[in-house]
Amino acid sequence: MRFDILTIFPEFFTGPLGHGIVRRAREAGLIETEVHDLREFTHDRHKTVDDRPFGGGEGMVMKAEPIFEAVESLLGACPSGLTSAAVPKGTAIVLLSAAGRLFRQETARRFAELERLVLLCGRYEGVDERVAEHLATHEISVGDFVLSGGELAAAMVTEAVVRLIPGALGNEDSSVNESFRTLPDSQNARTNAQAGLPQPGVSPSANSRLSTYYSVLDCPHYTRPASFRGWNVPQALLGGNHEEIRRWRYQQAIEKTRRNRPDLLRERPVSAEDGGGELSDQTA
Repeated sequence: MRFDILTIFPEFFTGPLGHGIVRRAREAGLIETEVHDLREFTHDRHKTVDDRPFGGGEGMVMKAEPIFEAVESLLGACPSGLTSAAVPKGTAIVLLSAAGRLFRQETARRFAELERLVLLCGRYEGVDERVAEHLATHEISVGDFVLSGGELAAAMVTEAVVRLIPGALGNEDSSVNESFRTLPDSQNARTNAQAGLPQPGVSPSANSRLSTYYSVLDCPHYTRPASFRGWNVPQALLGGNHEEIRRWRYQQAIEKTRRNRPDLLRERPVSAEDGGGELSDQTA
């Protein structure tokens, strides 16, 4: 898989791309990463990438021209210019923006199935809206907060996707049994019934439908010593009964989700962003 990152601060990515899972995946030949300086796609001596917005207002906005030209240099342009409708199959163009749809683990899973991901890092007060409307296939936010630019968000998306690529992790189960794993309601119902657990946050009528799902956080983990400052490892983890351990972990994952992220236990319809259907425009 190939990652192309477009930014006005290419040096930012020396660290994020040079360590950990991303570095190992590059060295193993599982991914390619390339960082492109947007200023190289300008045509004035000052290499201007921003301008004042129409209608006035504080701050500057990133111009559309350098971004369109940079992406077209990577993917090729139609006679009338590249648009999101003409993006090659297996490729997504992602604009990192505080105004985008929330990036979720299921979005990362869908991206991991692609051949190429082009990440556009916004800056200043934002990006010319024509980039979001006519070039980007997805506009994504990594959280309900504002950053000064999309570089950190792009690094986060890159790692979230890379770790889901087969072979990137030493233990493939690490990307399955972790926070934000998703089960259809009918599967949850079967799993809970087998474990003798209730269905918190999910209506009984939803249990028979595959059209909705909920997510859970990872279960608590413990290491040696078995007793630390009077705090003991739960007895269920010490007996060696794998079925009892599985039931305990599942129950604790539900309880931790209820405490920290009760919103994840609510029903939500499955859409392309959640792993159903084709990965299409405005689904992330």
